Amino acid sequence: MTKRYRNIFKAVLLVLLLVAVISCKHITRGKKQDNVSMAKYEKPLENVNRYLVKKDNDRIKSFIRRKKWKMKQTGTGLWYQIYEKSNDTLMPKLDDIVELAYKVFLLDGSLCYSSDSTGTKKFAVGHGGVESGLEEGILMLHKGDKARFIMPPYLAHGLLGDQNKIPARSTILYDVQLLTINGR
Repeated sequence: MTKRYRNIFKAVLLVLLLVAVISCKHITRGKKQDNVSMAKYEKPLENVNRYLVKKDNDRIKSFIRRKKWKMKQTGTGLWYQIYEKSNDTLMPKLDDIVELAYKVFLLDGSLCYSSDSTGTKKFAVGHGGVESGLEEGILMLHKGDKARFIMPPYLAHGLLGDQNKIPARSTILYDVQLLTINGR
């Protein structure tokens, strides 16, 4: 983690600590007074969040330019590219069970997880248990399609990472192939 990102991470932790302390005081004070005191912290927190989202987006755009990929961005901030389309017309919808071959990378190229070593990933779309960015991306694919999804931290593992191979506040790249939908 670079010094700049360590400083950003420390700033975010400091803001979260401040919010926690204020929340504790919230319990012991009257509700009317707490709403007034909390309001003065909302704007700075929004500004920190806006700053972090912009920095993440700038890093992603730079990464995409270096790779010369033609990616699109959804309204939520998910970047995607379907780079190999199948001839299948079947698409997943909410509640469908999907199976994926996948690789998960950090933007520095480090491989975090792969179905080659951990097996394919199966999950019910819309039921959580996977990154929200992955669920959003899967709904754009046809069975057999291959795609890349770049997820900023808020669509991936957030402030804490996955507590294993994905560090705190990491942007991740999923390279996926949609293998089956409901076992077909």
